[in-house]
Amino acid sequence: METKRFAVEGSQSNIDWTGRKVTGAHNGTIDIKAGELTLLDGKLSGGNFVIDATSIKILDITDPATNAQFAGHLFSEDFFATERFPQATFVITSTSQQHNDSYTVTGDLTIKGITHTVSFPAHIHFSDSSVTASGKILVDRTRYEMKFRSGNFFTNLGDTLIYNEFELDVKLTASATI
Repeated sequence: METKRFAVEGSQSNIDWTGRKVTGAHNGTIDIKAGELTLLDGKLSGGNFVIDATSIKILDITDPATNAQFAGHLFSEDFFATERFPQATFVITSTSQQHNDSYTVTGDLTIKGITHTVSFPAHIHFSDSSVTASGKILVDRTRYEMKFRSGNFFTNLGDTLIYNEFELDVKLTASATI
């Protein structure tokens, strides 16, 4: 059995996020700080990555003042509480190869110090020197104490309702370690 480890390259990896509400959606990016992917006999077997929650950027709001106000709200206790929790993490607990480069990845996602198991489909491409991995994770924000304008906790929100699930489109690039 051959184990190979690959260090996630933060500068070549990122997350595109999308959050939806009744009247539309917002989107942006989040940086990946570090991580590792492990292959056992040429198949993804484990890994992790660290998300820099303080790097959240909003791409769809072009007015600087409105963008800064919204970013401040995302950094606040209503959402990611980045002052207390500057990082989020994902740790792979199991993988199941579906065919060729398609996997189902299961792991522990920790946001705001709260951990829940999530599973998602992922595509993994690898060579002797690098791995690229991508997958979309649907996150129920209310499980991580992000209840602001959630229909699960508040009534009569009308068109100010924010849907509970947001999407993280994760793209990782990793290089072989010695």
